[in-house]
Amino acid sequence: MNKNIFLVSFLLLFTIMVQAQIYNPIKWKTSVQKISDTEYELQAKASIENGWHLYSQNVADGGPIPTHFTFTKTSEFKLNGDVKEEKGQTISDPVFKMQITFFEKETTFKQRIKLAGNKPFKIKAEVEFMVCNDENCLPPSYDSLEFSVTPSASAVAAVEEIVPEITADKILPDSTAADEIQAEPIVIKESIAAVKPVLTKKKSKAELDNLWTIFILSFFSGFAALLTPCVFPMIPMTVSFFTKQSKTKSQGIRKAVFYGIFIITIYIFLGAVVTWAFGADSLNALSTNVWFNVVFFLLLIIFALSFLGAFEIMLPNSLANKVDSQADKGGIVGILFMALALAIVSFSCTGPIVGTLLVEAASRGGVAPFVGMFGFSLALALPFTLFAAFPGWLNSLPKSGGWLNSVKVVLGFLELALAFKFLSNADLVLQLHLLERETFIAIWIAIFTALTLYLFGKIQLPHDSPLSHISVGRLGLGIVVLSFTIYLIPGIWGAPLKLISGFPPPLNYSEIPNGFGTNSNEISSNLPDGAELGPHNIVAFTDYDKGMAYAKKIGKPVMIDFTGHACVNCRKMEDNVWSDNKVLKVLKDDVVLISLYVDDKRELASNEQVVSELTGKKIKYIGQKWSEFQTIKYKTNAQPFYVLVNNDGELLNESSSYNPDIDDYLNWLNVGVSNFKNNHSDMQLTQF
Repeated sequence: MNKNIFLVSFLLLFTIMVQAQIYNPIKWKTSVQKISDTEYELQAKASIENGWHLYSQNVADGGPIPTHFTFTKTSEFKLNGDVKEEKGQTISDPVFKMQITFFEKETTFKQRIKLAGNKPFKIKAEVEFMVCNDENCLPPSYDSLEFSVTPSASAVAAVEEIVPEITADKILPDSTAADEIQAEPIVIKESIAAVKPVLTKKKSKAELDNLWTIFILSFFSGFAALLTPCVFPMIPMTVSFFTKQSKTKSQGIRKAVFYGIFIITIYIFLGAVVTWAFGADSLNALSTNVWFNVVFFLLLIIFALSFLGAFEIMLPNSLANKVDSQADKGGIVGILFMALALAIVSFSCTGPIVGTLLVEAASRGGVAPFVGMFGFSLALALPFTLFAAFPGWLNSLPKSGGWLNSVKVVLGFLELALAFKFLSNADLVLQLHLLERETFIAIWIAIFTALTLYLFGKIQLPHDSPLSHISVGRLGLGIVVLSFTIYLIPGIWGAPLKLISGFPPPLNYSEIPNGFGTNSNEISSNLPDGAELGPHNIVAFTDYDKGMAYAKKIGKPVMIDFTGHACVNCRKMEDNVWSDNKVLKVLKDDVVLISLYVDDKRELASNEQVVSELTGKKIKYIGQKWSEFQTIKYKTNAQPFYVLVNNDGELLNESSSYNPDIDDYLNWLNVGVSNFKNNHSDMQLTQF
């Protein structure tokens, strides 16, 4: 029996340990390195578990909690400069509209000191930091560090010489708030890409989806390039050349296959050169840099004007002539130069498309430029190979004519629209509010309206052939573009426009963030005491006690939302899941929302600053209070984290965390609300 009791107790303990998701992904290790007799370097090395990342010291207000060091003041040393950090990875978060640098696996922070004495001593410090992975963010943590310094025997005389030169304006006593130190990292890179999850060796499904997106986009871009006046007429000319040069049909097919392979090789080589020149990570950084976005904007404007007929982008004729002369030699080398000649001759049409694809692929980083060039060149090479294999199909090709120039013009309008995406990215990073959501959408409406008029023959450009009638295909495309233009119009008044999600600035980067016709002051005056408007104008409480009291008063269940201002996945849930009409209805009508921000840096009232049960240190901030509440009550410290409770704080169903599946999240909400209603009815019957 005792054995059974022991076994049951062990299993119970094991179950509790498994369910308690208390994360501690950072381990700190300190060391001291001698620089000279009077100067030493304090090193704090952070070992970071796979899948997690630690934020830099330099993060602007309103972003994630930066890593911060506070050193205890003593008479034995003086700080020499600020804490230095390694390069890290810098990206920009579209949610927080700022550059964010983070570290993965491991990183070391270094602080130099100058000695003021010659005896061994210890330096105490505290580090405040925040870590996230691709699903959760942990609340700010505080770890104590200790450095043991042993001066060399020759330090005494040198110390006496330098002591008068040293100031201690950056050394703080224990009671001084860490916020008073402003440290600067060695390297800060500006960028505008969405924050990406920490990468592991095994590619995630999202990464593979991105590569498939690049491939499909590139393939259709290659097909579009094929229909331009620089490339399309070359199909019958080139295939006829191979057919005449080959003695047998099989030989002609074999040569055409080599030709197609060489076309693909040339464009993949181009992607490799670009990646090699900048490096995969550097290419991504360049594509997300604010100034490079301005350059890309100007570059795409030039490409668009070229497609619209203002001028042609041409490579030197001498280069094309040299390549043509090499192609006449025949054999495998001649076929290679024939493929190279195609790339050069068609550059005025394919160059802008290839440039745009490389910019887009660069924003994904890694092997995306290779995948993009493979998709583009595959679409370009297939027709040459297939028509060489079946020459009779050439007769079915439509004749070259003005429609080819129309394809080029349509591509010009698309390049023009895409250009403003890059300008918008730069504006978001700099927070200039020059290209807010309404302005961006208005520009797109103007561009696609002009494209619609062009397709319907109401606008003609200098290189267009006279248009006596509109073909069925052109009419159909015009109707599609007109429909898309009409779809964009409500976006000026706050419509989400989910079809183009990610292209225009976010809804809150707007002149009317609460929607057209809303009066924020009027809405706020009707809110319950202690409540405010949360995401999508959901009435939310940020104080647990006030929210619970209100829920009990009106008889509704409570959804506690453990979140953070710096929690990226919290914003993803709010933008992509909470915005669903069915989910939003439940959050607005069926529950009382209490959002507890675990990274709220506002100080608690002095009578609320109690000693933490977990760390034994005083809880100074509101966010620390909610973090401790979450950890003790629900045995987890990750965000986002959602629980549905009744008016006594008892769970109505299992908790939920980051879950982008709308139907699954909605079902979780409905189960909790249903359980509350059933239990509430049972209680009323019992009382009756």
